[in-house]
Amino acid sequence: MGLFSFIKNAGAKVFGIGKTDAEKAAEAHAEELKEEALVAKRLETTVKDLNLQVENLSIHIDDDAATISGMAHDQATKEKVILVVGNSNGIATVDDQMTVEHKEPEAQFHTVVSGDTLGKIAKKYYGNAMKYPVIFEANKPMLEHPDKIYPGQVLRIPALD
Repeated sequence: MGLFSFIKNAGAKVFGIGKTDAEKAAEAHAEELKEEALVAKRLETTVKDLNLQVENLSIHIDDDAATISGMAHDQATKEKVILVVGNSNGIATVDDQMTVEHKEPEAQFHTVVSGDTLGKIAKKYYGNAMKYPVIFEANKPMLEHPDKIYPGQVLRIPALD
């Protein structure tokens, strides 16, 4: 007779042995959806643990994109929620669908680069490096110490009163 060749993953599962490529892809997709839902729930828990006041908070993850909805108490809270989600590993974009209960001016955002300090950032936006505590306070509770920022991190830069 001889040796016969087959395409290993093209056939249907026989006697419960092996899976087709389509079955493997479907299982992988289902696992990915479960993982994304788990990440979304963890982010929602983190927002609540940080005492950020958002009614009906909902976070949906699709690959590297997050969509956030709910009603934030104020603009600062809304921006902090965006930063919590956006500064998370694996998230590249945040679609902000949130509303705000108490309107106030929007802050600017700054992406930290290597060599940045809160003082340098304050100098850039406010003209005074000694205004760094304003930026630190605006990013609490995500920032625990003024010296602990990292390249790629996005920070809120509120307007000075």
